[in-house]
Amino acid sequence: MLRSTQTLKGYTIQATDGSMGKVEEILFDDDQWTVRYFVVNTGSWLTGRKVLISPIAVNGIQADDQKMIVSLSRQQVKQSPDIDTDKPVSRQMEIRYYDYYHWPYYWTGAGVWGVAPDPAGMLARPYAVSPPENDAHQDERKDDPHLRSENAVRGYAIEAVDARFGQVEDFIIDEKNWTIRYLVIDTIKYWPSRSVLISPDWVLSISWADRKLRVNLAKDQIKSSPTFDATALLDRSYEERLFDYYHRAKYWDKDSKDDRHRRIG
Repeated sequence: MLRSTQTLKGYTIQATDGSMGKVEEILFDDDQWTVRYFVVNTGSWLTGRKVLISPIAVNGIQADDQKMIVSLSRQQVKQSPDIDTDKPVSRQMEIRYYDYYHWPYYWTGAGVWGVAPDPAGMLARPYAVSPPENDAHQDERKDDPHLRSENAVRGYAIEAVDARFGQVEDFIIDEKNWTIRYLVIDTIKYWPSRSVLISPDWVLSISWADRKLRVNLAKDQIKSSPTFDATALLDRSYEERLFDYYHRAKYWDKDSKDDRHRRIG
């Protein structure tokens, strides 16, 4: 299931023993382009404290009720490591967080979720104890998690190889493994009443200082690409047209090959 990150804002996090707050922000890593945490405002329940909920804990989404069902209890979350969500989340903070829940680390392995393609596969792996404190600090220095807020990235300029053509408006995520499949680009300042989709795989470079993403596509290519309608269903037929138009390999073919290799191995 493909979902817009904007639609998940305000969703209630439903724990095993009651609600614990609402989704306020989404953090993704700019290496794997994968959602790593939902920042949840707990409101009066924890006196305004914000907590992180990993997609690993998500059991499902009820769009009609605007709820995200998680496998955690309120008590578990209440006693989880206190992380200042107003500051960058360091690797050391993530180590404490993952150790608390006894989850394998997503950053150890070649897959999107460590040694697995998705959170479910990750949980099937044994939990490993964190490294000694000194080694953990070294990991923190060497392995910056590169977590970004999608709130902050929204509005970044997008440049083709020959022109500027729009800005980031939204993100489309794949609920199966929580990867960002598309950036929704608003081109209204350049081509009125038009939004287009760009795969993160087509991003050449990112300048966080200049708030700009450069893609390896030409302006005229993008201008004639299939129009994206946020009010319509984003189905596989539209995705096939999009990838065929750009003559790019389809991500679901690669995912199928990766899954097959994992089963054989």
